[in-house]
Amino acid sequence: MKKSISIFVMALALSFGFQSAMASGGPGKKAVAEAKKELTTQQQQRLDEIIARVNEIKDMDKSNLSRAEKKELKTELKSMKTEARAMGGGIYLSVGAIIIIILVLILIL
Repeated sequence: MKKSISIFVMALALSFGFQSAMASGGPGKKAVAEAKKELTTQQQQRLDEIIARVNEIKDMDKSNLSRAEKKELKTELKSMKTEARAMGGGIYLSVGAIIIIILVLILIL
């Protein structure tokens, strides 16, 4: 009984901990600035181009675009996102991966 309650409390604590981190805006501007410092000049230029293009797409009026154009914009954003992540060099975990890690830790302990 105590074991199931402790697992439940741990799951709640972890879920609220991740939500508060997400609510604060994720990594924040400091992490982005630090990542920019570590990049080469070519990578910084490409990252600035990506940021400018993303802001341009966000400011764009998408209501008058056709379905194919919207799909093209979405694929362009996805490719730029993967390219920016590759340049950042950070470690990204999905929700499923976090759940699996927690389950493995529970089984070990």
